[in-house]
Amino acid sequence: MRFTPQFSSKKSSCHFLMMLLASSAMAACSPSSSAPEEPAAAAETAEPTADEIAAETARLNAWFEEKFEEEIAFSPIQQSFLGRKTNYGQMDDMSQEAADEQLAWRKATVEEMKSEFDYDKLTPEAKISWDIWDYQYQAAVAENEFQTNEYIFEQMGAIHTFPPSFLISVHRVDDASDMEAYISRISETGRAIEQMIVRSKANAETGVRPPRFAFESVIDSAQKIITGAPFDEGEDSAIWADAQSKISALVEAGEIDDAKAESLREAAQTALIEDWMPAYENLIAWQKEDMPNTPEVGTGIGALPNGEAYYNERLASHTTTDLTADEIHQIGLDEVARLRSEMVKIKDEVGFTGDLQEFFAELRDNKDNEKYYYPDTDEGRLAYIADSTAAIERIEEELPNYFGILPKADLEVKRVEAFREQDGAAQHYRPGTPDGSRPGIYYAHLSDMKAMPKRELEVIAYHEGLPGHHMQISIAQELTSVPTFRTQAGFNAYSEGWGLYSEKLATEFEGTYEDPYSDFGRLGSEIWRAIRLVVDTGLHSKDWSEEEAVAYFLENSAITEAQAQSEVRRYMTLPGQATGYKIGMIKIQQLRRNAEQELGDKFDLPGFHDAVLGGGAMPLKVLERRVDQWIADVKAA
Repeated sequence: MRFTPQFSSKKSSCHFLMMLLASSAMAACSPSSSAPEEPAAAAETAEPTADEIAAETARLNAWFEEKFEEEIAFSPIQQSFLGRKTNYGQMDDMSQEAADEQLAWRKATVEEMKSEFDYDKLTPEAKISWDIWDYQYQAAVAENEFQTNEYIFEQMGAIHTFPPSFLISVHRVDDASDMEAYISRISETGRAIEQMIVRSKANAETGVRPPRFAFESVIDSAQKIITGAPFDEGEDSAIWADAQSKISALVEAGEIDDAKAESLREAAQTALIEDWMPAYENLIAWQKEDMPNTPEVGTGIGALPNGEAYYNERLASHTTTDLTADEIHQIGLDEVARLRSEMVKIKDEVGFTGDLQEFFAELRDNKDNEKYYYPDTDEGRLAYIADSTAAIERIEEELPNYFGILPKADLEVKRVEAFREQDGAAQHYRPGTPDGSRPGIYYAHLSDMKAMPKRELEVIAYHEGLPGHHMQISIAQELTSVPTFRTQAGFNAYSEGWGLYSEKLATEFEGTYEDPYSDFGRLGSEIWRAIRLVVDTGLHSKDWSEEEAVAYFLENSAITEAQAQSEVRRYMTLPGQATGYKIGMIKIQQLRRNAEQELGDKFDLPGFHDAVLGGGAMPLKVLERRVDQWIADVKAA
């Protein structure tokens, strides 16, 4: 369960896109260090008046709006996600030079902020905005030290599969000019793919390559994108079918006539043949050329140049803490032990007399038992989508009892498009537009229904939909009380921590997890995240082999060996990302317990949730400060 990867420079300043990319860049710095140092004579300085604080805060917020517009100007893709049609025919510049330019821009903005504004004359909320802006810059600097260490093409971020998905799902066509922009973006995709190939080759020259299995996946998925008409004589490819559908819709709406429609079809076909296809062919050729340089058995990044330092940066980035690999590993071991004991209780409750490992086998191996699995048919897929939708709607009815701020955006449950669907791959969420014109989408991989057990349906729906990612991201995007850049910010531990917290929170709602097998599925989901702490650190800092990691997974969960291998390979290509879920959940739970203890009868759960969600995503230390401020405000009231 994760956010959808997006087509953006992994070291750009466009943090909205980075939020969606699993390897979003956050630094190891302490957010509290972003405030300017107190001058020696600070003690003698008079406290700012309320009017001074209001004036300085307003001035800073206006400055943030200017800088946000400058920031999104770097990314036509982000503009489209925001529902704008500016630079509508362009794709992002994916070159290293563009990434360097954006980092230099962000450095200049931080220097300007610190020279032009007085941190001590800001409201607590404005200080959080300051700290997040500075934190994002420090993050980019920390990650930039390892720019040759990242994997450009791999099977999880799958950045090469983003263009068709983006054009099909995000690029809205309302008139002829929109379709012309769509066709332009087909050509622009060719340029962007070529730029990423250049970066991939540069990193390979330093000895940094993803494991061989990632090459195999990239080759396979890239080939699927250029299979079918107009690339060959097969059925229409997904992108060609979409282009024709959008052109036909314009004809039906009376926006264009048949002659214009034919002209647009010819232009789209030409762009696909002359710009799109050659770029994907070059990507496939490059992957085939470089793949023999990889070892047959993949390793963690600790074995690569600067691997240990890079992994430490990745952990700091994805957890927004200073926890070490050893500390995270031990947290994982402790959580696995705790959750196993909870799973045993449910095993006993349903009357299973064998041990936990035998119960895992009972759930895993009885694929034809409709008590455990949907049929692997179109009917089974439709039933999964319908049941997931029903689970989300049931939650939606009770949201006002648990939240003061509610999302306005709609949510849809959809099957992943065929060209990027993978058996047993993680389900994911893609945000809608801030104005609600495009709904949020919970995407499910349904090509293999035997990888989608019924016991996990509820927990995934709550994580990806409500009260999980859709709730958190929609609320953030719809905020008007903070600068716009904060509505688009992304921090892995915060967002995935909220998603995992939501799985447990849903137990407090009426009518959830009533089937003990569904509750077992919830525990299975949580232990999955605990296992990640152990396995991710094991692979990248303790020299674990892929085989050892898979064995640990199978020992502590009911998933199949194929699923375990897929998960382990995910961690191998996205180092550190999987640790954010449990670390974030633990922090949010700790903040809630502390608030309950501090406030006693004054504790209000909707108020707490509004404190957590009402400022958008942020590093965990900044979130703690925000919740502490809320506690103080409640006490004062």
